[in-house]
Amino acid sequence: MKPSKDIARLIEIMAALRDPETGCPWDVKQDFSTIAPYTIEEAYEVLDAIQRGDMHDLREELGDLLLQVVFHARMAEEAGTFDFGDVVEAITTKMIRRHPHVFGDEDAREAGMAKGMWEKIKAEEKAERRAARNGAGDESAGYLDDVTVALPALTRALKLQEKAARVGFDWGAPRPILDKIEEEIGELREAMDEGRREAVAEEFGDLLFALVNLGRHMGLDPEAALRGTNEKFRHRFHAVERGLEADGKTLGAASLEEMEGLWQRAKRRR
Repeated sequence: MKPSKDIARLIEIMAALRDPETGCPWDVKQDFSTIAPYTIEEAYEVLDAIQRGDMHDLREELGDLLLQVVFHARMAEEAGTFDFGDVVEAITTKMIRRHPHVFGDEDAREAGMAKGMWEKIKAEEKAERRAARNGAGDESAGYLDDVTVALPALTRALKLQEKAARVGFDWGAPRPILDKIEEEIGELREAMDEGRREAVAEEFGDLLFALVNLGRHMGLDPEAALRGTNEKFRHRFHAVERGLEADGKTLGAASLEEMEGLWQRAKRRR
């Protein structure tokens, strides 16, 4: 089998890998739940390549992510639920429907994208999905229920807050949120002093949620902000490591005071 730019070849390769008789043992034994973590990982590796501006890596990582889509579609086809063609049809249907100002009739194109139209279309799609699941009229479905649970927690907090804000449930400005953050810190201190572990976890979560809210009001993405801080920490810690190596020492043998001194030196460089 030869490589190809045709998506059909990738679908053939996946079918061959999943063949119970002649396929790859590792691929054959996978299911949706075991593959899901790899799907998430590949999405993050696409993001990493974009942030590094590495177009060669981006091409490779997009291929890896596409493989995940084909993998899930193949398993669904084996189960008799849907196949890759159904996935393509679903997304093309959605994109055409959500862009009537591009793909609609002449009147729709001339009218352009009316304010609120995007949310109206998405709400209609949500209702249709509920009906397809035999859940039409289910009063237990809430306004925020379609914010995906599988999102990273910081991103999901942001999405929940953004959606609640659309109906007016929001702070008017960022400054009052600082007072809320100080309140949450006080409640966290109290829970810690009392040694209530479950309460500590809850108050810590409340504090993180409030911090996400503050960032949102200042136009900051919490995941992006934390990624930047993570990278800054890694860079500075590596400087500490290099400094110790220059003195003939290791991380394990160095004192906290020595590491802190090198850390402060690294901070002054940036």
